[in-house]
Amino acid sequence: MTSREKILNSIASNKPALTTLPNVPIFEGDGSIERFKTVLEGIGGRAIEVASKTDCQAAIDKYYSDLKNVASDIVKANVAVNLDTTKEILEQVDLAVIQGEIGVAENGTIWVPESNMLNRALPFITQHLVLVLDKNNIVANMQQAYNKLEDVGNYGVFIAGPSKTADIEQSLVIGAHGARSMMVLIY
Repeated sequence: MTSREKILNSIASNKPALTTLPNVPIFEGDGSIERFKTVLEGIGGRAIEVASKTDCQAAIDKYYSDLKNVASDIVKANVAVNLDTTKEILEQVDLAVIQGEIGVAENGTIWVPESNMLNRALPFITQHLVLVLDKNNIVANMQQAYNKLEDVGNYGVFIAGPSKTADIEQSLVIGAHGARSMMVLIY
């Protein structure tokens, strides 16, 4: 018997018995659009309700008309972004408009799977980020959000407000490590 086999046999013979997982109750909470908007605004984001997904372009024209380089597959865009887009092109993006999948009212976060990002770096390298969210996909808390996640694929992220840090001299800096602003268009 080899050393490897001895070690594996020792591990197998000393394996503890399986224990059942505890029953975790489903926590209720306020999953309203108003709660989501209040929390998001409290962490530096902004939420605007639009009548339908097709009205997102009008909101972009109203709030971001001064931005030149837009990447999106939802609204008019002039920067083509895909998985192979170089960092030199990505860093020129002023505004990214991306579909969010699940909004969480308790902390103002939005789940964005990689398949919606156009490029993994886009939500973090853009100067301004707009996430588009179906109001029917807002849940009260993270437990409910995780229960709604189906196939998460290889990568996804919960995004909460614009990038911020208060590490330096206890001064809040917005846009330190990512987007300087974040708006959620709720339809």
